[in-house]
Amino acid sequence: MKENIFGKDISECEGLMIGLGEARYRGQQLYQWLYEKKCENFSEMTNFSCGLREKLSKKYELFHGSIQTKQEDHHDGTKKYLIEQKDGQYIEAVLMHYEHGASLCVSTQVGCNMGCKFCASTRGGKIRDLSAGEILDQIYLVEKEENMRISNVVIMGIGEPLDNYDEVIKFIRIANTGFGIGQRKISLSTCGIIPGIEALADENLQINLAISLHSVFSEQRKVLMPIASRYEFEPLMAACKSYFKKTGRRITYEYALVDGYNDRDEDIVGLIKLLKGSQNHLNLIGLNEIQETDYKESPRLKYFLGELEKYGINVTLRRKMGREIDAACGQLRKKRYEDKVSV
Repeated sequence: MKENIFGKDISECEGLMIGLGEARYRGQQLYQWLYEKKCENFSEMTNFSCGLREKLSKKYELFHGSIQTKQEDHHDGTKKYLIEQKDGQYIEAVLMHYEHGASLCVSTQVGCNMGCKFCASTRGGKIRDLSAGEILDQIYLVEKEENMRISNVVIMGIGEPLDNYDEVIKFIRIANTGFGIGQRKISLSTCGIIPGIEALADENLQINLAISLHSVFSEQRKVLMPIASRYEFEPLMAACKSYFKKTGRRITYEYALVDGYNDRDEDIVGLIKLLKGSQNHLNLIGLNEIQETDYKESPRLKYFLGELEKYGINVTLRRKMGREIDAACGQLRKKRYEDKVSV
């Protein structure tokens, strides 16, 4: 079986060219064809000889997944894509439009092992990790489908990015140097994988880090996020503090309000205690409800926001998008698998 050349980084492109008996600079040209020029087959690489193109095609393939389904919210223009991989597995990507440009939320795994109670992505667990090429492919496919350029990337789709650490870091570097997406326009959201946060702090990246917080009380957080039993709240906060000290990059804490669970007055007090005086940011989220749980969106979102603002907390309320479509992460993928089973 031929190896997919899409997803190779610059050093790999140079190495494979040297392996084919070519000069190193040919690898740099290949890198440009794959990402900057986004060519679809080897025949388009016109500054390569016919012989070199033949050598490449004998050993490698240039493969892209396919968009199988697209949903669009006609209210805010949000689009969700169901993408089929070569092995028949499905992932999701979501395109959102903001004043600062088009932002694409990408997946990093097929399924997820984190077990968050309010998330459809984790139903059935993780099937496998995505390669850097498969993560990059989501940008490639959506840009081609919509005839547009993605300016911002959010690594917040299906899967836990830091559970697929090496491929995600590789993706970030290629998205930056190959697709030309600035690192400060790339955000990574994690459930709180402490070793991954510590490693990320040493990568010398300028990306934005978001932590799925959802509660400041350890036992309460464990109920919503079982992974919190492995990575306890206090060590997680220590890792976040160290990350900020090393990188100088503020952290965003994601907080989805669940009715009657983490939207109480004592939760407000806990968040004020955690964040007052810090440069970090709190992002309040209206919960996307799923059929598999009884968790409901809190009616106290605006009250919660106002109380935190009174105490000078750096807080925003995320604009809820995709109300007309399967907005919750993993819902569209889940429907496709259910449809296959029912046939």
